[in-house]
Amino acid sequence: MKRIGSIGVLVGAALAGLAATAAAQPTPPAHLAGSIRVGDEYVVTFAGSSAEAAAAIRDAGGTVLDVNEALGVALVSSVYSAFLDDVRAAAPVTGVARNHAVGTVRPGMPHRFAEERPEVTGPPIAHPLGVAALATVKAVKPKKEEPLNALQWDMQMIGANANGAHRKATGRGILVGVIDTGVDASHPDIAPNFDKKRSRNFTTDIPAIDGPCEDPSCVDPPNVDDGGHGTHVAGTIGARKNGIGIAGVAPGVKIVNVRAGQDSGYFFLYETVAALTYAADAGLDVVNMSFYVDPWLYNCDSADDYLGGAVTPEQLAEQTLVKQLVTDALEYAHAHGVTLVAAAGNEHVNLALAQRTDFSSPDYPAGSAAGRLVTSDCLDLPSEGPHVIQVSSVGPSTAKADYSSYGYPDIEISAPGGWFRDFFGTPQYATSANLILSTYPLHVAIADGLTDGDGNPLSDAAVKACNKSGKKCGVYAYLQGTSMAAPHVTGVVALIIQKHGKAVKGHKRLAPDAVRDILLATATDHDCPAGGVQDYGDEGRPSDYNAVCDGTSAHNGLYGEGIVDAVAAVQ
Repeated sequence: MKRIGSIGVLVGAALAGLAATAAAQPTPPAHLAGSIRVGDEYVVTFAGSSAEAAAAIRDAGGTVLDVNEALGVALVSSVYSAFLDDVRAAAPVTGVARNHAVGTVRPGMPHRFAEERPEVTGPPIAHPLGVAALATVKAVKPKKEEPLNALQWDMQMIGANANGAHRKATGRGILVGVIDTGVDASHPDIAPNFDKKRSRNFTTDIPAIDGPCEDPSCVDPPNVDDGGHGTHVAGTIGARKNGIGIAGVAPGVKIVNVRAGQDSGYFFLYETVAALTYAADAGLDVVNMSFYVDPWLYNCDSADDYLGGAVTPEQLAEQTLVKQLVTDALEYAHAHGVTLVAAAGNEHVNLALAQRTDFSSPDYPAGSAAGRLVTSDCLDLPSEGPHVIQVSSVGPSTAKADYSSYGYPDIEISAPGGWFRDFFGTPQYATSANLILSTYPLHVAIADGLTDGDGNPLSDAAVKACNKSGKKCGVYAYLQGTSMAAPHVTGVVALIIQKHGKAVKGHKRLAPDAVRDILLATATDHDCPAGGVQDYGDEGRPSDYNAVCDGTSAHNGLYGEGIVDAVAAVQ
């Protein structure tokens, strides 16, 4: 299997030799005869030397595909049904789980980020810039605001514009890792800031969940995004000021695609750990993580954490390994100077409660709509991992978006993420203008039905902008979610590092803990709603969406330390 990019220290000579020997082996070991079935990928953790682990993996019928020496973990394939049990019993092995467990796989299954995508309801409608804005917007001089700036209420809210934070900092030269579904480096607002040399893709397309492979190898180049999510995130962080379309929070950054997400939006364990390790080894300054590691929304490491329903030993081992490895990878990245930013999630869950109901993990419980009930010791990762700045989402009114998870003191800061149902009772209610506009791949917009083959919008959920000659154009889409909130914080982190960091070998660096202190100290305080509860009944939501706001205006469960403030952060 071809994999792009180094992952810590890659396969050593002993492991490479083992892989070649196993691939050439004409017959299986005697004790494995008769146990052949469809192959699987596994994540195997080990203690001691990699050579000892390699031997144990070989004896159990496995083939090593990759090794992350920094964390003591290997990616392994095997066609033997007995592999899982056999390798677990080996002395050097400390943990093993299937890497691509997603539960039921079926044709037409929904995209992981489906709830963030607007419904295509028809042709373009009235728009703040006028209907013409939905076709082609004329370019402006780069020194002024970008053509679509009037649609970027999010940047105006946090002061990330020419008259605000950009007078002091643009994030110039700061290395920002986008751990996501990829980044479309051909987009005109992304291309000038895209760091091709450092970008990597750690995923291989899986036709059963991603659809047909676009590349014959099923491994996309590291400048491609067939999902759209990562490109939208990247544009919010660092779209270039170039007279086309939009500008990001930090338009001078270097955008590094550190792809760990499938086209379908799934993020598997080994790929995620590989991305975090690479971010550390490559010297990235900050990474954005708008996802959770599949297949479990909440990862438990004890059967006692299950308050409702049963768990199999294999399911528990899987969750335990996710919890261990993602925690180790986050610790490794933090120790190497990477500031970690993550979305809080769109489950509208109070993360401060002692128990949680999970409706999105695979096949649990089978045939039931009740979900699984677990304790708060079961973590949403990476957002609840160590050193991670967890971000909730607000709409243009600054109220917490109904979908956003929350909780005191879990949420540290809030940021614009869009809220379709904001401004109830006004003409702006339930319009795309309430969402976050950012860069989007043309081919994905066409596939989504947002534009025609030339990028001309077919709904109010998309915008097209071109340069003066009309020969260079970009497509932009409206999305909402905590996935859209987190990159605003990531962009401000880049501004902070440029403004307050110290040059190390010509590159500005600032310790993650110092970044966090500045970020939280400069956020704009936001009061709890009157009565202490944010009620979403007028917006048509059932009572379980209502959010209790614990804490004070300085720090509470809905907004954390407040809404991120780019201007204050660079003073």
